[in-house]
Amino acid sequence: MQGVLTGFAVIAVVIAVGYVLGLRGHLGPQGREVLTRLAFHVASPALLFTTLATADLSVVFSSRLLVTALSTAAVAGVFVAVGVVRGWGVGRTTIGALCSGYVNSGNLGIPIAVYVLGDASLVAPVLLFQLVLVTPVAVTLLDLSQGGGKGPLWRVLLTPLRNPIALGSLAGVAVAASGLRVPAPVMDPVTLIGNMSVPAVLLAFGISLCGSTMPLRGTERRPVLLAVALKTVGQPAVAWALASGVFGLRGAQLLDVVVTSALPAAQNLYTYASTYGVGERLARDAILVSTVVSVPVLVGVAAVLG
Repeated sequence: MQGVLTGFAVIAVVIAVGYVLGLRGHLGPQGREVLTRLAFHVASPALLFTTLATADLSVVFSSRLLVTALSTAAVAGVFVAVGVVRGWGVGRTTIGALCSGYVNSGNLGIPIAVYVLGDASLVAPVLLFQLVLVTPVAVTLLDLSQGGGKGPLWRVLLTPLRNPIALGSLAGVAVAASGLRVPAPVMDPVTLIGNMSVPAVLLAFGISLCGSTMPLRGTERRPVLLAVALKTVGQPAVAWALASGVFGLRGAQLLDVVVTSALPAAQNLYTYASTYGVGERLARDAILVSTVVSVPVLVGVAAVLG
């Protein structure tokens, strides 16, 4: 329980600072946009590169990661199906699908893994899966939905290479796969820049809450409720069913996959929505509500399976 509360407390404090900054106008009327662009175009690609360049890619191939991948695909697929039927559009549906299955494995998952699971490395497979596969695919879909699919086929196929998030991820994977060691004079400044990513995302999210209406209101109410239900209840339930019933995981391994699947939607999803100008209210409300709801869910999972 201590790990759950510690992780949420850290995030809450930084978001609160962002809210105060927005309330007092210290960063000016464009403060949120500047932080969002900084995170998307500079800091996040740097963080993804440094994270993946030094990662052990062998951790990707495990039954626990397969459970996470399948549970992510299941809940995202449900949201996509509803989005197609309801006519929510490609961009909006992509953001909603991300909010349904893209877990906060970084700034929240790491402290929870340390205090609840006893090993920070247990979130590494989920982090790699999301960075290597989910993020590039999602931002490519967002690019294409914004007109990036116009032009010859070769231009469409090169869409991921024009996106800084996907480019940072793919470059990091290439370095890790090659076994090369990036010299410190090159890696150190990139690492320093990457360290701005999480604070910038959380501060921008806090600023976005300033002056905004209460969540679960307006036209985004149903998509938000669907995304939150899938994220906080659907994904951990599917993960538990797959892990215990299909893959035969028990004890610590079962606790690992269910806890990581029960993490709330990641704050950087708001950065994607804001950058592409689609589903911003959906992302903001889904992240906020899923973060609040996931507290009792994570405590309950830790108590039952721990």
